[in-house]
Amino acid sequence: YIHRAHVGLIAMTSSYMLLSLVFLLATSSARAGGFKHLHLYMHETFTGPNATLFSVVPPLHRGDNARFGMVGVLDDELRDGPDPRNSSLVGRFQSLFAFAGLVTPPGMQTATSLVFTAGEHAGSTLVMVGSIVSSEGPYETAVVGGTGAFRMARGYCVLTAVWSPTPESTVYEVNLLLKLGGNLLAKMDAWKRTYAL
Repeated sequence: YIHRAHVGLIAMTSSYMLLSLVFLLATSSARAGGFKHLHLYMHETFTGPNATLFSVVPPLHRGDNARFGMVGVLDDELRDGPDPRNSSLVGRFQSLFAFAGLVTPPGMQTATSLVFTAGEHAGSTLVMVGSIVSSEGPYETAVVGGTGAFRMARGYCVLTAVWSPTPESTVYEVNLLLKLGGNLLAKMDAWKRTYAL
């Protein structure tokens, strides 16, 4: 048998805990969430024995877009500079793409992971998803998350072709503007342990 006063106390305590969680999330986001700009270069080789871009499903040749239905993958080098001879490899720019539009412009859908293997972000990833509507750059896509140093990241990425060191390759400037979640997840875990949730 639970007395009415106890029911009210339990409800009030639950409300207080919920309000505390909301306050914690808001203040943690405000303190830990800042903007970060990353400036990198994607090095792509599209033909030859060292190609990093491949078409794995041929186009269907339907509609106005001759590339409709084509699916491809890429695993490009991610470097800290535009010249492959005097820049450091910091990771990989790995993407799955599909031409999903029957008409022109092609409407290429992309799902991309930036996998950092060296430097200050080694072991972290960034995830981008979006549609590239125009075949003319620059190309913009949304950053929807990440791991490691980029947990709960949000923002956008702009890719701009800057030069072709060889006839078989292109270098893209990669500009990322990120809103970071900081150590919010760790604070939430600590809060749950404190209140034994």
